[in-house]
Amino acid sequence: MSQQRGAKQVNRAEIVDRNFINTVERTEIDQADPALLDGAGISREDFLELFTSQIASRQLDLMARELRLQNRVFYTIGSSGHEGNAMVGRAMRRTDPAFLHYRSGGFMMERLRQVPGVDPVYDTALSFAASANDPASGGRHKVWGSKEGWVLPQTSTIASHLPKALGAALAIEHARRIGYQLPIPYDAIALCSFGDASLNHSTAQGAINAVAWAAYQGLSVPLVMLCEDNGIGISVKSPSGWVAASMSNRAGIRYVYVDGLDLAASWRSVCLAIDECRRTRKPLFLHMRTVRLMGHAGTDFEIDYRTEAELEACEAIDPLLRSADLALRSGAMQRQQIVDLYEQQRARCFEAADRADQTPKLQDLAQVAAPLAPLDIANICRTAKSCADPDTRLAHFGSERQLPENQPPRHLAININRALHDIMLQYTHSVLFGEDVAKKGGVYTITRELNRKLGNKRVFNTLLDEQTILGLAQGYGTFGMLPIPEIQYLAYFHNACDQIRGEACSLQFFSNGQFANPMLLRIAGLGYQKGFGGHFHNDNSFTALRDIPGLILGCPSRGDDAVLMLRTLAATAQVSGRVCAFLEPIALYMTKDLYSEGDGEWNFAYPAPGQCLEHGEPRIYSPEHKNGQLLIVTFGNGVPMSLRAARQLRDQRGTSVTVMDLRWLMPLNEDAIAELAATHTHVLVVDEGRYSGGISEAIVSSLAQRLPRGPLMSRVVGADCYTPLGAAAGMVLPDEDQIVSAALQLLESSDDPVLNRARGRRSEERA
Repeated sequence: MSQQRGAKQVNRAEIVDRNFINTVERTEIDQADPALLDGAGISREDFLELFTSQIASRQLDLMARELRLQNRVFYTIGSSGHEGNAMVGRAMRRTDPAFLHYRSGGFMMERLRQVPGVDPVYDTALSFAASANDPASGGRHKVWGSKEGWVLPQTSTIASHLPKALGAALAIEHARRIGYQLPIPYDAIALCSFGDASLNHSTAQGAINAVAWAAYQGLSVPLVMLCEDNGIGISVKSPSGWVAASMSNRAGIRYVYVDGLDLAASWRSVCLAIDECRRTRKPLFLHMRTVRLMGHAGTDFEIDYRTEAELEACEAIDPLLRSADLALRSGAMQRQQIVDLYEQQRARCFEAADRADQTPKLQDLAQVAAPLAPLDIANICRTAKSCADPDTRLAHFGSERQLPENQPPRHLAININRALHDIMLQYTHSVLFGEDVAKKGGVYTITRELNRKLGNKRVFNTLLDEQTILGLAQGYGTFGMLPIPEIQYLAYFHNACDQIRGEACSLQFFSNGQFANPMLLRIAGLGYQKGFGGHFHNDNSFTALRDIPGLILGCPSRGDDAVLMLRTLAATAQVSGRVCAFLEPIALYMTKDLYSEGDGEWNFAYPAPGQCLEHGEPRIYSPEHKNGQLLIVTFGNGVPMSLRAARQLRDQRGTSVTVMDLRWLMPLNEDAIAELAATHTHVLVVDEGRYSGGISEAIVSSLAQRLPRGPLMSRVVGADCYTPLGAAAGMVLPDEDQIVSAALQLLESSDDPVLNRARGRRSEERA
């Protein structure tokens, strides 16, 4: 027991550090052989710069471990043992988009060597110190990122970046086909790197399957998948040989194994493999042997799960030792030169850390959140009000009479379809994709005729995998294209939520606004489909969307609003790079009537070009009742239900009722809600979401804070239950009778003196 405690006190970073110097100083070489480098296909210049990058990466790790104890560094997941990825950094171009995992120090030293005027060591030190001057994230996270070096920041990546790397690779090829000018060369290739443990993540497996699926069909997929195999995931060992067994025979994917511990053995193979990917535009799985040194992170005590013998065995195959040996045996460097270089890089890293420590840090919330949600309102409105030129629209729709604004009022589905036609005519770099959206026109025919009129280059089907769909959208958005992905049902979005939460919406934040992946995401959802389909086709749980920082979420209830909102959302994605989601109520797609069968009062005319809807702007029904009794706040399916309930309350009781259709669910326009609520004596929130976590909670709590002596409030919400099949579906969702009953109860409670006194006490307490 005492031996185990003693072992825990051993600083493995110090051992690795000391071992390198001691080994170099002890090594005796009888006669150097310069031909060793020639035989490896590596020039002396290439070798010396690669070796320097490896050492710089190592010294950054050692510096971070030491200064973390002084609270001057806030990140200690290092790259030690993975320095072989410097070869990939050197073999690729700085215009090849890279999506890296966290052990990529060597790669970054080489990638940024290609960017004039950049000091990768100092930039990394700024990131370690959470400095506001950090060029990658502005101090928001330790990320590997560079605008000039086309390294898109990832955070704590466990394979979640693979789908968007695939999207980027496909977008490079697709841009050429639609005539879109990329910000990088057309022969660029994309890279994603990950560990052997991450390979087993479902996101990685889904992305790799999608790569193979695309390649199998003959699509160009210029993607390098770099699997850095160190044999362990935190404390869980990978089965020996598993990566090769799993990946060496995948259809359509070229598999190449290289030893990342040995520059001489692998440099030529790395260069040839990457060159082949660039020439053939076919995907490459580059399986690189690595070793993990100094633990997973600074807080990881490896002795808890690995024996001292195992640790020593790993340290004995340190790639820096192999590179130093090559330097000595080839005569590229002498022993003292290696030690001097090692110490020079140590001094360089600590000097950079000292400078970084003196730089400003993020000071307030406004500064922290600044890049999260940019909105250029004036430009957005101007763009949303524009459209394709008249001749293009006439040719597309067929004639002046067939223009959508000259057609009779129609229901939601038709109006959305027409809006998508107009948007894709306006934004010629837009692409629409998803399951069944092409010839079939979507499950509900919302994308009907788009494929026929615009072709397979602009409107196409994907495989049945939501993570891939949203990854494709991010990849296309990376280069400034406008992707319009469709998720068939809201329940299916939950399969891939992290692609929006953890990846898409975080990119502007973690890149300090330097990168964006704009998209207009369409999701069919919500309930009231007369019991059809059960939960997966009647999913009313959209809370996961509202909880994503930076996401814009709109939900229409009628066709003309849908058109205006789609114009605004497309413009927002285009102008401000935002991720925008459009939640379409399936039950209202074909709804034509409001109060009685055949009245046609839920058909609406298509708004002519030149109109849009500003973010957060609600629709108010019965606006003349500015000082009414009852305000119903709702959205989506709740709007027509609330309007029918309002008519019943007016007819039967003479109640003055105003209905507010929020239309925008994220961010919520709390000012508009409070302003209207302040002119009413009662507020009823009708939320077809669930009792827990629905939007009604946010509205009621906001009004309680803003109007402590304000109106009486209540809510009608769905149950905390999945939606069942058949008629039982009606038992878990709000209906008109519940709205009327809740409104009457709320109105009648104002006549109860006991309740009024209690309300007065609560108001005083809040005040």
